Amino acid sequence: FNSFQLQTHHARVPYKSIIHGGLQPGKAIIIQGVISHSANRFLNLRHKTGVAFYYSPRFDTNVVVCKSYENGKKVKDKRSKDMPFELGKPFLVTIYCTHQRYEVFVSGKEVHTYKHHYTKLEDIDVLEISGDVQLSFVQP
Repeated sequence: FNSFQLQTHHARVPYKSIIHGGLQPGKAIIIQGVISHSANRFLNLRHKTGVAFYYSPRFDTNVVVCKSYENGKKVKDKRSKDMPFELGKPFLVTIYCTHQRYEVFVSGKEVHTYKHHYTKLEDIDVLEISGDVQLSFVQP
């Protein structure tokens, strides 16, 4: 029985939502959908002056890029060749926030981590999803 069939909440892309109270250790963001065949971007966790966490599967180079921006300038770039997504296939992403980092799980398996470079977690209060992806469920 596939859990993707149970979701009925469909969200339009680009998607933008407020994270009430901001991030905090123990908070999990859940995103479910299907990666389209021409997808190349994914999500941002934002605060007023930048992007605390940018997560971008790059299917053309088979790399996942994680980075942060502060006042328009890149803070830290981390690249991984561990590509947990397949074009045209359903996905379930959980981004778990700890005191030190983001932990990204795809279909229940931890696949990426990224250290907090912006540490005022409560100020990280916007989730953005863009690119060629079909969303079936989002829990910011």
